[in-house]
Amino acid sequence: MSLSENPWQITSEQKIYDNPWITVTEYGVINPSGGNGIYGKVHFKNLAIGIIPMDDNGDIWLVGQYRFTIDAFSWEIPEGGSYLDQDPLDGARRELKEETGLIAGSWEKILEIHLSNSVSDEFGLIYLATGLVQDTAEPEETEKLHVRKLSIKEAYQMVLNHQITDSLSVAGIQQLWIRRLEKK
Repeated sequence: MSLSENPWQITSEQKIYDNPWITVTEYGVINPSGGNGIYGKVHFKNLAIGIIPMDDNGDIWLVGQYRFTIDAFSWEIPEGGSYLDQDPLDGARRELKEETGLIAGSWEKILEIHLSNSVSDEFGLIYLATGLVQDTAEPEETEKLHVRKLSIKEAYQMVLNHQITDSLSVAGIQQLWIRRLEKK
């Protein structure tokens, strides 16, 4: 069997839930061992976008907010969704300005990531944004944001101390930290 061959067989499919952001589908399946079962899949209707804004001194910005889904406060890189039919960079620009008021002159995609591939097809991109100019933030009505500027070393320490647990943020900060070490 090749690595790209799908060992799963779908025997039925039922849409369980649908809203403007996600669809939940339950599949009847024959699993790779030949057994019958079910599999639930959450389909995301947007692309996940994370941005690490970095100034000329190597400092970055985090955004903190209370997250309804985990019932806890969360420090994160600026992030949000980009429409699938939109250039992801346009979504990144919008999210950075909306959450921090920052406008970046240079953009570099530093990571592609599947966020929870055992139950969802959510795919994300993480950008490094530099050449920053401060403007006015325009948060959505669902966001009560706290913005914090800190060194990449401090942010990496927050990941190690479990103060940052959001997957886009952890992956992006670790990627930036590794890149920093490789340059030394």
